[in-house]
Amino acid sequence: MPIKPDAIFACDAPARLKPSNYPEPYASFVADRIKQPLGDIFGLSNFGVNLTRLLPNSISALHHRHSMQDEFIYVLEGRPTLITDAGERQLEVGMVAGFPANGTAHHLENRTSHDCIILEIGDRTTGDQVSYPSDDLQAVMRDDGSWKFTHKNGKDY
Repeated sequence: MPIKPDAIFACDAPARLKPSNYPEPYASFVADRIKQPLGDIFGLSNFGVNLTRLLPNSISALHHRHSMQDEFIYVLEGRPTLITDAGERQLEVGMVAGFPANGTAHHLENRTSHDCIILEIGDRTTGDQVSYPSDDLQAVMRDDGSWKFTHKNGKDY
């Protein structure tokens, strides 16, 4: 088993090999985001940490909410727009936002001409379900940590 590092520069973490777990056509919607999983480098399994770069005119994720997982973001660079059920708000460097399980649906959009960099933190609760109010998609986390995506009627993608 390889030895895990005790510290790295976050920007040196390798990007996720598969840009998205979404099935098409939804995977293409997030093609211009780059996720660097940081927690995986250290063998973290209870929660995930990603350094996420949103290129201009890209989105962080589909509009969604988790049934069991909490999520937290910290804006490190740029001015992403946070979209929630309550409306829109442009965020700035240093701002944070949190999304408790079963809370408001949310996602980020980079509507600027500069990259946005966000630190994302979320837990990895098995059995979590994700609803996507704007799309014909739903997901459930399997016991192995992978996501199973279906249409809202339950039919597999």
